[in-house]
Amino acid sequence: LSNLSSLDLAFTTSSVPQMLINLRGPEKTISYGGCVTQLYVFLWLGSTEAILLMVMAFDRYMAICRPLHYTTTMNPRLCWLLAAIAWLGGLGNSVIQSTFTLQLPLCGHRRVDNFLCEVPAMIKLACGDKSLNEALLNGICTFFTAVPLSIILISYCWIAQAVLKIPSAEGWKKAFNTCLSHLVVVLLFYGSAIYGYLLPGKTSNQGQGKFIS
Repeated sequence: LSNLSSLDLAFTTSSVPQMLINLRGPEKTISYGGCVTQLYVFLWLGSTEAILLMVMAFDRYMAICRPLHYTTTMNPRLCWLLAAIAWLGGLGNSVIQSTFTLQLPLCGHRRVDNFLCEVPAMIKLACGDKSLNEALLNGICTFFTAVPLSIILISYCWIAQAVLKIPSAEGWKKAFNTCLSHLVVVLLFYGSAIYGYLLPGKTSNQGQGKFIS
């Protein structure tokens, strides 16, 4: 939870101030260096959150389905290891995708059709052959959404089976409160990620894409 809280704070810090400046002022601009920094940081944090949400689903599975083994399995060493994997995995994805995207030659105009400097918007801004970048975007984003989301859904299937065996209403309520907030975040995060990164070329309404961002 502390990792997710720090990540959400960094998410807000990396995007909201510049977004508010652009929404308020007549000059909606950002420097190239600022755009590059935002591209790397935003993708790093987003990829890290995708992995952390999967780790949290596993944590809830252990707490509800294997309560007697929870303290021994989810020990501090394993928690730190999983958190490190999440942060480093997100960083690796950001370095690969952002670096490949920034190698594309830019067209004459420099207008980013989005509130943020994200990979799909930067690819649209570029000239030349973009097929490799689009394939890389689809492949990596499919991996970072399909794998964690599958593990989350499998975990919650096991959790649902365990909850149905709980005889008391109080136990049902406790399990429901434990999982509800996480499920809401999962739906919002992965829904927006799939729409924004895996379907950018299939959605003609740019206003909807900006709203999702």
